[in-house]
Amino acid sequence: MLGKTIFMWLAGASVALAQPVFTPVDMPRHEYGGGWEHFVGGGVAVFDCNGDRLPEVFAAGGAGPAVLLRNRGGMVFDDATPEPLALSGVTGAYPLDIDSDGAMDLAVMRVGENVLLRGDGACGFARFDPAGFTGGDRWTTAFSATWEAGARWPTLAFGNYVDRDDPAGPFEACDVNELWRPEGAGGGYALTTLAPGFCPLSMLFSDWGRQGRADLRMSNDRHYYVRGGEEQMWAMQAEPRLFGAQDGWRSHKLWGMGIASRDLDLDGLPEVYLTSMGDQRMQRLVGPGPGYEDVPYEMGTTVQRPYVGGDGRPSTGWHVSFGDVDLDGRDDIFVAKGNVEQMPVAAMDDPNNLLMQQADGRFAEAGDVAGVASLVRSRGAALVDFDLDGRLDLVVVNRRAPLEMYRNETETAGNWVALDLRQDGANRDAVGAWIELRAGTRVYAREITVGGGHAGGVAGPQHFGLGKVAAAQARVIWPDGTVSGWVEVPVNAAALLTREGDAAVVSAY
Repeated sequence: MLGKTIFMWLAGASVALAQPVFTPVDMPRHEYGGGWEHFVGGGVAVFDCNGDRLPEVFAAGGAGPAVLLRNRGGMVFDDATPEPLALSGVTGAYPLDIDSDGAMDLAVMRVGENVLLRGDGACGFARFDPAGFTGGDRWTTAFSATWEAGARWPTLAFGNYVDRDDPAGPFEACDVNELWRPEGAGGGYALTTLAPGFCPLSMLFSDWGRQGRADLRMSNDRHYYVRGGEEQMWAMQAEPRLFGAQDGWRSHKLWGMGIASRDLDLDGLPEVYLTSMGDQRMQRLVGPGPGYEDVPYEMGTTVQRPYVGGDGRPSTGWHVSFGDVDLDGRDDIFVAKGNVEQMPVAAMDDPNNLLMQQADGRFAEAGDVAGVASLVRSRGAALVDFDLDGRLDLVVVNRRAPLEMYRNETETAGNWVALDLRQDGANRDAVGAWIELRAGTRVYAREITVGGGHAGGVAGPQHFGLGKVAAAQARVIWPDGTVSGWVEVPVNAAALLTREGDAAVVSAY
């Protein structure tokens, strides 16, 4: 359990420690800029927009236009932004197949009107205006989506930051948040206001306890709610309600920026990582109910100050991504960091973290030796296999500095698996499903979610490092709770698990 200071992993899954190596990739110049409304945001959405399996990059531009960087293979990208995507005011975006037609769509957050864009499967996009849905005119900084039980269309949650129209702001002027739930089979939407709002910079629908329902967790920025606020989790009942102490919820207050979940200790339940200004918090579920507590400092995940650059002031964390970058069978952590703008209490030279999980479960810093310890103001990021060689590469969006892409060239003997899900009808990509992967004596559990991070996310195959293990089986707990049988999946390859009745049928991806 994560409650122990040291994990004792089974050595059979491990490979000899490989020093992570990332090399910079030449990219079209793009940066996230703008005034105070773009001190936050700067997200990146990564997804395959044309079915060639190569993931594209949609990066927020802030006051400038957003861009779509087309993946041509071999880590070559060019600017192929169609007019509907060249939006200004974009803080971030998340890919999801809203209408379940097989082409990935985008939910785009903005300072101003939020926009849903329907993909055509050839990297073209057009506005998608479901009945009842309006993009409003707020300052949106967080998003998550899920398919509730029996729904034909996804439930969409938008987190709004400071109310720009409040004359008493910006402090203690956090806006309300919005939950758009589908009505009927025709794709219409109805709005539920989630109040109070405490200035969320990330949110995530997650079945945190595997109880069969995804609830909505928000990580909120104490800089603006100042007092009276806290982190939040909404119980997604017919009438959503906030979890409280009576449910086992434990109050946490932080300068919340990003959120991500991953089952690190292999107990089947995800831990949560929260980035913030000051320190980063890894939390574990202790229950009963949705009660979380911080893991011990000795885990090495707090990373509260810079480790290179000579600036000893506290760090500011933004996006967080999990991924096994050296394929040793243990998930590692990337944290994008950077000063909000010129905050004197926080570090200006604030390197990104690459935390490598060790055999005992602790994490050790490797950002400098890996070559990803950039000192610019980083915001959104993604760990994704852009060149399809089985190793997770890295893209980082920076404020007032060029976007960075790094190719993972770590020498490792580790094996890997990449798995994607499909089902007929609504929720084609099986958001809310769990993949369980059995590799040697381990069982990895992975939830399919839309949301989290900071202002951006990834759609595509779930990547697992296996270490020395050379065979693996998987099963799927589908969104409706149906459990497939175990099936063999190919190692060092990507595969598609398609639902046929209760079964998961394996095919090449």
